[in-house]
Amino acid sequence: MDIALAAGLLATPLGKLLVGLVALAAVVLVGRIVLSVAWKLLLAAIVVVGALYTAGVLL
Repeated sequence: MDIALAAGLLATPLGKLLVGLVALAAVVLVGRIVLSVAWKLLLAAIVVVGALYTAGVLL
């Protein structure tokens, strides 16, 4: 990106708002990916702990 274009974009309040919204969208996108992985790990942990608990109770 040209430095003059970036400086012009940040020179106006609307440009700053646009940059802020794009940055927020990037954070939300990365957050969704991280949360997707976190949910899978949490569900796997629940299954493993549930299996260990069941085995401990029955055996």
